[in-house]
Amino acid sequence: MTARLDLLVLGNAIVDVIARTDEGFLADQGVPKGAMALIDEPRAEALFSAMGPATIVSGGSGANTAVGAALLGAKTGFVGKVRDDELGGLFSHDLKATGVAFDVPVATDGPATARCFVLVTPDGERTMNTYLGACQGLSPADLDEATVASARVVYLEGYLWDPPAAKDAFRKAVTIAHGAGNAVALTLSDAFCVGRYRDEFLGLIRDGSVDILFANIGELQSLYQTDDADAALKALRDERDARGRHLLGLVTRSSEGAMVVKGGEIRSVEASPVRDVVDTTGAGDLFAAGFLAGHARGLNYVTSARLGALAAAEVIQHIGARPQGDLVALAKAQGLI
Repeated sequence: MTARLDLLVLGNAIVDVIARTDEGFLADQGVPKGAMALIDEPRAEALFSAMGPATIVSGGSGANTAVGAALLGAKTGFVGKVRDDELGGLFSHDLKATGVAFDVPVATDGPATARCFVLVTPDGERTMNTYLGACQGLSPADLDEATVASARVVYLEGYLWDPPAAKDAFRKAVTIAHGAGNAVALTLSDAFCVGRYRDEFLGLIRDGSVDILFANIGELQSLYQTDDADAALKALRDERDARGRHLLGLVTRSSEGAMVVKGGEIRSVEASPVRDVVDTTGAGDLFAAGFLAGHARGLNYVTSARLGALAAAEVIQHIGARPQGDLVALAKAQGLI
């Protein structure tokens, strides 16, 4: 993985276990609708036993972004940790089959490959309970410096801030990327994740570690501790790092589209039309994939955001967080590439 990359993603290597459910099941299981919670292995086994028929597919927020970008033509790599078990083999196969470079050595002992139990209610909203398992074994030793330095953009999951060793890998990747003159992107991942690490995320933005920020409006409001969406956007607009630089912010607002925040300006991008919302899992991941693939092609920020909106629209119209349609064909039909 030493050839020049458009995008290198560091993320949790997770297999999604997806089931349709209803509000009653969520209440019975005591899980807040729409949230992501970390669970241990006994809880994972109990939840799997209680949930209905499931679809098992490769997932993980950052991995979804890597796959989406690759399917749009970007040269993409992924760094994450799996175990040498059945689900780890599935995850690795699915990444490589879509053209994503993935050569991090698998763990031969310790916890099993991570699983995310995704409960989808009739309105398409997803509630996630995640057993991190082998993900937590990702460490700085898993980073190949030449590979990180080769990537025009290094993209980091906010979820990586949970396991301490992965956090160290995150910081090492930032140092290598900036040392090579490349950009670092961060996705805030989840409003509850922001709640846990707000001060640290703001520190990464303000010390110049992050050049590009991805968030949905709820995550951004959590970051700036406000119920006012406009106030959160203005706070991001005015954000500067220690050298006085504005970062590039991409903020999704569900059916209201997205906002591009850069250089003291805020520009809106309409959502792509959606016939039927089936499962919102992966919407933000695919928005980031489309944007970064557009960025790699040299498209301007607004056009790249439109490509992100198109990719997000595709993925929410079916079960699972990986694209099923031909994204390149869809983008060409819309005149985006």
